[in-house]
Amino acid sequence: MTVKPRTFRFGVPWEDAYGYSQALQAGDTLYVSGQLSHDAAGEFVGAGDFELQMKTTLANLDLVLAHFGATRGQIVETTVLVRNLRENFDTTARLHAEYVGEHRPTSTVLGVADLALPDQLVEIGALVRLDVRA
Repeated sequence: MTVKPRTFRFGVPWEDAYGYSQALQAGDTLYVSGQLSHDAAGEFVGAGDFELQMKTTLANLDLVLAHFGATRGQIVETTVLVRNLRENFDTTARLHAEYVGEHRPTSTVLGVADLALPDQLVEIGALVRLDVRA
């Protein structure tokens, strides 16, 4: 059986410039691209404020999940890319733990030298299984 993938886009300029979707559903698996801190108009949020960027990034992840009728409890893996990881690790860990609550997906945290936007400090991708009971 062939499955036609469903995609989701925010309509932000970098989706066309880079040629990607925010998420792609193939069967019961949802692949979520790295989310970042931006508002509905595609304006970057939180320059110089790691905690605000992390919270806004997670809120954008929630918007992607909601589009597919998914919940945080269906996330099976997160990948968190962080600039200045040593400086921002405790905040990353605290906010990630608050976000997932009692649910414990797998997660990889990587310190990176740079991200796509000049003021961007964090990016979070996810793998979601829609057939997992949340």
